[in-house]
Amino acid sequence: MLFLHVPTLVCSFISWNNKTNGDKVSALSPFIKSLKMKKLTMFKFVNACLVLALLACGKEDKTPEKNETETDPINTFFKSEIRPDKTKPCFNGAYYRKMVSSKDVWLGIGGRVTLPKITFDPTRNNPAKPGQYLDNPSVYMGGSMGGQETDIGLTWEVVIENGAVSTERKAFRPFLRRTSHSGGQAAAYENAPAQPAYYWYPEEEVTMSVEIVANGKLKFTVEGAGKKFEKEFDADGYRPGSIGEFKRVNAIDQVSNEGKPAQVTKAKVENSKWLETYLLRSYEGKTIKVPAHSGRLTDMRCPATNYFSIMASEAELLKGGETVNINGNGY
Repeated sequence: MLFLHVPTLVCSFISWNNKTNGDKVSALSPFIKSLKMKKLTMFKFVNACLVLALLACGKEDKTPEKNETETDPINTFFKSEIRPDKTKPCFNGAYYRKMVSSKDVWLGIGGRVTLPKITFDPTRNNPAKPGQYLDNPSVYMGGSMGGQETDIGLTWEVVIENGAVSTERKAFRPFLRRTSHSGGQAAAYENAPAQPAYYWYPEEEVTMSVEIVANGKLKFTVEGAGKKFEKEFDADGYRPGSIGEFKRVNAIDQVSNEGKPAQVTKAKVENSKWLETYLLRSYEGKTIKVPAHSGRLTDMRCPATNYFSIMASEAELLKGGETVNINGNGY
């Protein structure tokens, strides 16, 4: 039973030792005598203490030290910053990888991403729309504030070719979606115009951001490969200084399946590489970009982890980077 208490005692002594300038060796003597270790030599005892102290005191704790937080809050944590939930429940209906912030005074989210390669399941054709599938990839952002959800980003969509709407979905196009708000604002969904200036394709790199720019107003920007789309979008629940959360998502959405279990599919969306992710926050009178490192985000892989292959180095995790692969047939 003695060794169960040694780590705590040694850790306590180490902490006290760092703060005291008195005769520490003589102060420790009563402690050593009280242990009554008849069979252990002092050498063995000290070695045992050191090993156990290292094990007990050296457990991983990724929470930044107070001084670190105060001197570099942008890259660590702000003094008053709320930490994210360790886990969150999944919502049925799709295969999706979501990274979501804490509920705090964030002003938005942004990042830079390479769009995924797509492999469809040929057995899952959409009977209502020949040429399309029941699985549909998307890469988007959004959040939840004031009781209102938003999904804003890129989804695989139809295009206009030679003056006619394509039968198949052929490019990523911007979309903006909001749920209704208790103040009376209705739910809404819209796409960017079906024009080549707003078409993006697999393996192209884009920057994307969603920012609160005024009470009840979000600004969405997506840019890359020589193209740009920008739109202000009304969302009454979003207000500067209010508490809310923001997210980024890679998904295989499924047609008419919201709220139901994800349907079995061989569809895959792979090699979507997030080069960085940042959150927006007011700091010292300015809106700044804050690295969305792994300590600032809840990791969600829904409906289960076996459908995802996520790769990231330590350096990538510090700036919200990772490579996302989703396989509806599992890995």
